[in-house]
Amino acid sequence: MSQRLRTLRAFIVKELHHILRDRQTLVVLLLMPVVQVVLFGFALRTDVRDVRIAFVDPSRDPATLALRNRFAGNGRFTVVATVPTTAALEPLLRRGSVDVAVVFESGFASGLRKGTGARLLVITDASDPNSGTQRQTYASAVIAGYRSELTPAGDVQIVTRTRMRYNPTLESVNLFVPGLIALVLTLVSALMTAISLSREKERGTLEILLVSPLRPWQVIVGKVAPYLLLAFANVVTALLAAWAIFRVPFHGSVTLLLVTSMVFAMVSLALGVLIASIATSQRAAMLAALLITMLPTTLLSGMVFPIASLPDWLQVISAGIPARWFIVIARGIMLKGIGIMQLWREIGILLLMLTVLMTAAMRSFRPRLS
Repeated sequence: MSQRLRTLRAFIVKELHHILRDRQTLVVLLLMPVVQVVLFGFALRTDVRDVRIAFVDPSRDPATLALRNRFAGNGRFTVVATVPTTAALEPLLRRGSVDVAVVFESGFASGLRKGTGARLLVITDASDPNSGTQRQTYASAVIAGYRSELTPAGDVQIVTRTRMRYNPTLESVNLFVPGLIALVLTLVSALMTAISLSREKERGTLEILLVSPLRPWQVIVGKVAPYLLLAFANVVTALLAAWAIFRVPFHGSVTLLLVTSMVFAMVSLALGVLIASIATSQRAAMLAALLITMLPTTLLSGMVFPIASLPDWLQVISAGIPARWFIVIARGIMLKGIGIMQLWREIGILLLMLTVLMTAAMRSFRPRLS
């Protein structure tokens, strides 16, 4: 065997030994294919289930009751509310509590009896254009089935009008841009912070800071503050690109979106600090950050696939993903123009996550820095 081959074999053996010695990296590498298969297998679904529907029924006559019962018994729809006026419906749509609304005219039953035609309006939240189109199709199919049940000959006329709200042109870019902002912030904040801090740990430069009068939390703040500024710059440039290039509508408060973006960035930073405090090497930190942040953000946050399409156990897991709540905030502000009164729950969840993750990260780092 030539000297070159012996050297190559020694190099391969050494690298393999290095990988096997780093147990955290080995565990993450073994878990990553399993997690990917499970997440992609359950998340890559385009079917829409559990459609939340509301009715505007001013007359509440037997005809409207029969059609409402058909929706309730369909299996795809969950009745959220029945209100007397469209004014009561608007807050439900803006809050995102309703996916589809059916508005009956006041003389719906009378129009069926006289044969002059009964009219109704189907309103669909199209902030997610693909899901919105499917939901509208489901609703139209239920109405058509009700009409054929009344008279197989087709003598009864039900005039159905449709309206797409918040994204009437069904532009998919309006769906993806808020999610891409969350992905960019996760990449810059969580991934880069985890890699940066773990690199400092490997080099031993964090211990050098112990001779300074800085406390451990001040050391961490000093390390992550530049990434927070970079995250702010990324949000601004992403919004400018979305408006200038893709003409994504922006109906809400820019200030509120920037503030909530910084809250989400701080949550991601705290998660990156926590990952770096646990990881024993830069490689393990990078792989763990990819596994914990990037994959769930892409598949389980509602960025691409609707949350309602996920199995129940994955919906529970997605509730612990910060990007899920930020995407609701970003889409609500940009597409619906809603404010803090409608988004207080999502903002509160992000603040709670920030408190928990930052506390855990500081407690995890303190023994390593003391």
